[in-house]
Amino acid sequence: MNDAERSPQPDATNAGAPAPKARRSRVGGWLAGLGAIALLGGPAAYGVQRHLEQDRRVMDTAEQHRNFVPTLRVDEVHASAGTRSVNLPGTTLAYASATIFARASGYIDKRYVDIGSRVKAGDLMAEITAPELDHQIALVEANVAQTQATLAQTHATRELANVTNQRSAKLTAEGWVTKQQGDTDRLNLEAQTQAVRVVEANIAAQEAQLMVLRQQKAYQKVVAPFDGVVTQRNIDIGNLVQADNTGGTSMFALVKSDIIRVQVFVPQDAAFGVSPGVAAEIRVPEIPDRAFKGTVTRIADALDPQTRTLLTEIDVPNPDGALTPGVYCSVELQIPRKTPSLIVSADAIIFNQDGLHVAVVENGRVQIRPITIARDFGTTVEVRNGVRDGDRVVSNPPVDLADGSKINAQAQGESIASKP
Repeated sequence: MNDAERSPQPDATNAGAPAPKARRSRVGGWLAGLGAIALLGGPAAYGVQRHLEQDRRVMDTAEQHRNFVPTLRVDEVHASAGTRSVNLPGTTLAYASATIFARASGYIDKRYVDIGSRVKAGDLMAEITAPELDHQIALVEANVAQTQATLAQTHATRELANVTNQRSAKLTAEGWVTKQQGDTDRLNLEAQTQAVRVVEANIAAQEAQLMVLRQQKAYQKVVAPFDGVVTQRNIDIGNLVQADNTGGTSMFALVKSDIIRVQVFVPQDAAFGVSPGVAAEIRVPEIPDRAFKGTVTRIADALDPQTRTLLTEIDVPNPDGALTPGVYCSVELQIPRKTPSLIVSADAIIFNQDGLHVAVVENGRVQIRPITIARDFGTTVEVRNGVRDGDRVVSNPPVDLADGSKINAQAQGESIASKP
């Protein structure tokens, strides 16, 4: 047995005397360690819990975003009307106008009209006096009378020559008169016959001259060629007027305004469809409370290659004379459409780097379609392709709206609360 084995073992009671103190030390250390761990781990655990909570909320939000179906307002695409309204500037013209020149030379003896006078066809407007014309007429009438007397004398001479020739012909055949005498009488008859024709031709020429002079005499009375209004007066009593084909005196200007012509130049995009009978409405800025109805009556049938416009004339009844020639006006034409088109709200247009599109809703999903705009009316646009009549398009689409997205379509005027 070794020394250790031989050494006396401590008493159980004595050996246990110092052990409780040691155990208390160790327990206290553990408790302190646990307290420290609790102090340090509490915030860490709280942070972890907060982080997990935030992650869960982010995941829930992402899930809600994936499953969210927005409610968007939609407008319906509708076909345009059978006619298109086109507003263009125009100018009013008189239905007929004439500048009245002097056809007889002389002095103005009387004047019956002035600027603004309304006349009827055949009304006397002025009278020209020319005494020398009366003298010329009297001279020619005397010449005609003289020539007619000469014609009567020539007829008598011819009748005598005819009787003489008849007698000479019988005597010549019986041998009582020489053939030379018979030929002389026969040829004398022919000469007298030709003389009658010459005198008759002179009478015809003199009578024709007399007709010219009498027509000039008639021109001394200046009359209105049609119903209208005098717009110019260039002569007064005592003025000398000249009748000349190139430099005659301009006396009056007359316009017929119970019907007004309006000239308008229709651009090429609207010219196809313009034809006689198309309705028109004319407005004048100075008469804002009145619209004048008219009808297209004449078109040029060819566009001007310089301006690509079609000259169009519109007849407008003007019985009260409210419209006057030379006025600027606006013309609204109701032109029948040759090609169909569709009207889309301007709020539905999507413009991006890929061009112009609209978001069409079909079966609760969005289809992004490209479109081509024909005309822009401000709040609406005219579209040539990309949509059909009756399609529903999203109004004011959000920027993140993608092709194939699900939406709840809400028609204009329908409240959200009414949606199921």
